[in-house]
Amino acid sequence: MTAPEPFNPWLHGLSVVVVITTLILIFIGGLVTSTGSGLAVPDWPSTYGYFMFSFPLAQMVGGILYEHGHRMIASIVGMLTVVLAIWVWRVETRKWVKWLAVLALSSVVLQGILGGITVLYRLPTLISVLHGCLAQAFFMMTVAMMTFTSKQWLSHNLNEAARFGPSLARVTIATTLVIYLQLVLGALMRHSGAGLAIPDFPLAFGKLIPPILSKAVAIHFLHRIGAVMVSAAVIVVVVRAVRYYRHQTQVMKPALVLATGLVVQITLAAFTIWTKKAVIPTTAHVATGAFLLGISLYLALLSWRLERAESSGYTRLQTDPISA
Repeated sequence: MTAPEPFNPWLHGLSVVVVITTLILIFIGGLVTSTGSGLAVPDWPSTYGYFMFSFPLAQMVGGILYEHGHRMIASIVGMLTVVLAIWVWRVETRKWVKWLAVLALSSVVLQGILGGITVLYRLPTLISVLHGCLAQAFFMMTVAMMTFTSKQWLSHNLNEAARFGPSLARVTIATTLVIYLQLVLGALMRHSGAGLAIPDFPLAFGKLIPPILSKAVAIHFLHRIGAVMVSAAVIVVVVRAVRYYRHQTQVMKPALVLATGLVVQITLAAFTIWTKKAVIPTTAHVATGAFLLGISLYLALLSWRLERAESSGYTRLQTDPISA
């Protein structure tokens, strides 16, 4: 039997920093799109001929501030990911964690290349959507790294797992997948200009099901259907957590944060429509979507870990005849 991986607070702290900076990067990326600043800096990898970090601060105004700021934060995230990957590769004994770090590093490099192609080819829809989707996938990798290096994951004193009920991991993994697919639809809607294809909310052209008058309307309505599916999935997760895991504080806290985040996200979606895509609610809607994805993934991984510990050392509480 292999010895447990020791908890490294500095390594975990760095992984937390990478998660936070990546979420900030996603927010600023949403700000670039919301303000139409994607081509405010028309060259890449330089900025108006300057090396990125030598561009004069006095010239960072308007759209240049958003686009160049996005590039600078992306570079910082990239450098932090390099440090994290090297550190993990040097100190970790779990090979799969090492390769996850390599995958995260490869993803952030590819993300930078996609960002450059997006600029050089004048914001092609397909590349812009891929850029947005890879950003969310990379964010998931950073959340996973944060989880796998956490004290909760590494602890072998999982006594709280002794009275687990029906599986929470399965429904939370499914919820994470649904949220990610919804974010893909959101990226497609933003970059195809379909954000206001349906101009009213909560109805759609005054109806529950709108007439599909164009491709943009179809994309927008699919995103609304996705929102209903995400809401239903999150409700199932929260109900199951409250019903069977209410005494598991490490489960209940992220579950309640997930529920709160869903309410905030729906509110932001409404204000995005009502304000005709005002910058603040639109950008916050993008960032909150990523936040929901991260919390759902964290809860999925942690509950899977706890349930696995339970199955290897505890007796499962059989209280649900249709355990999922």
